[in-house]
Amino acid sequence: MARAIGLAANNVNSSNGGPFGAVVVKDGKIVGEGGNKVTVQNDPTAHAEIVAIRQAAKNLGTFDLSGCEIYASCEPCPMCLGAIYWSHIDKLYYAATKDDAAKANFDDSFIYAEIAKPKDQRQLQSVQLMREDAVKVFEEWIETENKIPY
Repeated sequence: MARAIGLAANNVNSSNGGPFGAVVVKDGKIVGEGGNKVTVQNDPTAHAEIVAIRQAAKNLGTFDLSGCEIYASCEPCPMCLGAIYWSHIDKLYYAATKDDAAKANFDDSFIYAEIAKPKDQRQLQSVQLMREDAVKVFEEWIETENKIPY
């Protein structure tokens, strides 16, 4: 955890991004780490957890991070939490809370509230198009024998 917090502090001191850091560990060894890079990479998805997960997956040569743990300097936002689930990381440790982040103007409570609403009540307008065509692709996936499930 100290390394994750150190990465967050380094970001603040070097103006490399927001005050967030994360470390992915497997068998007691760091396999991926990252600080928030949203502003330096002009990438709204370059949160510390995402950066660390991408590095860990590359270093381990797999998209399945089962057997890994992630240490985050702050409780993950909904996007990062989703990425942690999708990567099959076994355990999440975090230091600061989402309420602590909100005090520094990193408030993701709006996103949590939006996700809980019915689609037609969300602020982001969502329009479904061409469902039948898209479902056919899923049907092809189901029938494909050489797929790699994840």
